[in-house]
Amino acid sequence: MDEYLNTLNDRQKLAVTTTDGPMLVVAGAGSGKTRVITCKIAHLIHRGRCHPGEVLGVTFTNKAAQEMRLRVEGLLQGLDRVPTLSTFHSFCVRVLRRHAEHLGYGRDFSICDTDDQNAILKKICADAGIGSPVPRVRSLISKRKNRSRRRVYDSDYDFDPFDHEGLEPVMAQYQAHLEKSNAMDFDDLILLTDRLFRERPEIREAWSNRYRYLLIDEYQDTNSSQYALVRHLTSTHRNVTAVGDEDQSIYAFRGADVGNILSFEEDFPGAVVVKLEQNYRSRQSILDAAMAVVSHNSERKPKRLWTENPRGEPVEVHSAESSHAESLFVCRRIERYLQQGETGIGVLYRINFLSRQFEDTLNRFGIPYRLVGGVSFYKRKEVRDALAFLRVARNPRDNLALERIINTPPRGIGAKSLARLRLGAARGGDSLWDAVCRDAEQEDAPRRLRNVLERFVALVGQWRQWIDQEQPLHLVVEQILHSSGYARTLEREESEEAKNRLLNLQELLGAARDHEDSGRSLQEFLDETALRSETDDYDEAAPVTLMTLHNAKGLEFPVVFVVGMEEKLLPHTRSLAEGNLEEERRLCYVGMTRARKRLILTLARTRRMWGGDVEERRQASSFLSEIPHRLVRYSGPDWSQAQLWGTGHSAGRSGVRRSKSGRKAGGTGSGSFAPGARVEHPDYGHGTVLQVQNTRHDLKLTVSFSGRGIKKFYQRYARVRLV
Repeated sequence: MDEYLNTLNDRQKLAVTTTDGPMLVVAGAGSGKTRVITCKIAHLIHRGRCHPGEVLGVTFTNKAAQEMRLRVEGLLQGLDRVPTLSTFHSFCVRVLRRHAEHLGYGRDFSICDTDDQNAILKKICADAGIGSPVPRVRSLISKRKNRSRRRVYDSDYDFDPFDHEGLEPVMAQYQAHLEKSNAMDFDDLILLTDRLFRERPEIREAWSNRYRYLLIDEYQDTNSSQYALVRHLTSTHRNVTAVGDEDQSIYAFRGADVGNILSFEEDFPGAVVVKLEQNYRSRQSILDAAMAVVSHNSERKPKRLWTENPRGEPVEVHSAESSHAESLFVCRRIERYLQQGETGIGVLYRINFLSRQFEDTLNRFGIPYRLVGGVSFYKRKEVRDALAFLRVARNPRDNLALERIINTPPRGIGAKSLARLRLGAARGGDSLWDAVCRDAEQEDAPRRLRNVLERFVALVGQWRQWIDQEQPLHLVVEQILHSSGYARTLEREESEEAKNRLLNLQELLGAARDHEDSGRSLQEFLDETALRSETDDYDEAAPVTLMTLHNAKGLEFPVVFVVGMEEKLLPHTRSLAEGNLEEERRLCYVGMTRARKRLILTLARTRRMWGGDVEERRQASSFLSEIPHRLVRYSGPDWSQAQLWGTGHSAGRSGVRRSKSGRKAGGTGSGSFAPGARVEHPDYGHGTVLQVQNTRHDLKLTVSFSGRGIKKFYQRYARVRLV
């Protein structure tokens, strides 16, 4: 029964066999954290500490949840029931499907994805004459909803004059639109569950009692709302195991708060802390180089990764004359590795625009690759249209889905007719569907429109009847696509694009068949497709993968190229200005530790930036200077180590340039910038210094600017002067 314990090292075994009370498992990269979580779940059940239904395991992506589920099922063979293993959002959907009426929603609420949100906000911003880009407004709303409650000086939604005065009315209209449509966005799923648990203690206690053991994966990525959920779910017990690594906290832009994992022992007094430091993935040379970089961070728990794997060859740093030469070097190396039988090569970069040069060169070399972060299957127009048909069939009050398909394919409900329906809905305080049904029956509605709407209402009624009859999901999808005329319209086009769209719809039918084979409902199918992320469709068989460092989290490759290792790319210029150097360093660490056998870091001496016409001179990333020379093999035409670091960085381990007096260059010392001092910035105007932190690298300033909010800067990168 407990054979799996023999596969664990001593620290893993301690984490698994310590069952009750709070525990923090600090799991370094590649240290087997998923094995620990799944084995602990099996151990709790095998030892009779709880029933399978009393365990809740939570992670962040569907892919990770599915992997966890498969492993647990393998360890619990013979049991009729398995624990609940899901993402935070999927768990909240489960709660809200049972209790949404307590919040003023129907249980058949819809889930809005990014495109749905953009559609709402585009109209609101246009009506209000707001010029800020819709994605920016959406991001500000999301950050406002997930604003950290832990940090005194929080700059979640900085760098936009719109974010303070203009956001509130837009956000109010946006929320009103969602509520009228009986819809929630991703942030609402967690925020409303938090609100439910706060306002209804009896419901909170029921869910806490139901799940007597809570295990959380990737705890460093939790935001303040998810942290609140953890506290709710442990309100009747303290049996929580949080597994994570603060060195891999790289999602602050999504609201993740590294303070959650750093403060775990304060939040749960008496917590047992277990450090997993044995790495099963990488060569020791790679680990030493990665640890040399991340050890410069101050917000971390000290650890040292080690492995029983061979030491391996040194990390290679290749400096090319130009970005074109950089891509040629990478592709020639990839070609050589593929000829040697090496597959599974990752090309990682900080910013998406860097992929183009490598895509072009790979195509010229005839090397197949996969680009992660492109248009994924469930984001394609025809797939989104088909899912919108299903959403309307399930919930006609879903305004967003209804507007998407009401005239798709064209059925005579044009912009003018739609405007009339919207106005009717607004006057009656109803949904768009209510207005459609009224105009389909009212004599004063234009006859042509009334006839069209009558047919449309009957059509939706037919769709709903198929669902009520509990017909197979794939059959419902197929019948809706044909009865709506959508499939027939594509068939008549006879274009190559239309043929590809039809193939995608065929693939959607296959997905529906797979879903119904597992016994899940239409609503679960819609929920899961709405919650999918880009990396859920990752194909491990692809020989070469191009992706951002953020998308690479949780993955591994035998060979990794981290390209564009230049100042203002990695670390990114905006992160430098905002004072987020430590997160950029963690991002670099994550990229380096994706490599199993070989790690190559590349940079270009010149690069054309942001579509410009001129090749700019580039500066080596300061992170490269933090790797001791004994761990590195340098390559590149006529580039010595001195030339590599001759652009403003010392070749020392700290990567901080110093003057002859030994003081950090570019700074004036903490005495010049003190709390209360008045300063001026060319973009933000006059402000007051709130806090000064003297880190190992530079002064970190927190400044409040009148009308512009709180900003954070590293002094040597900011244009702040005393006044």
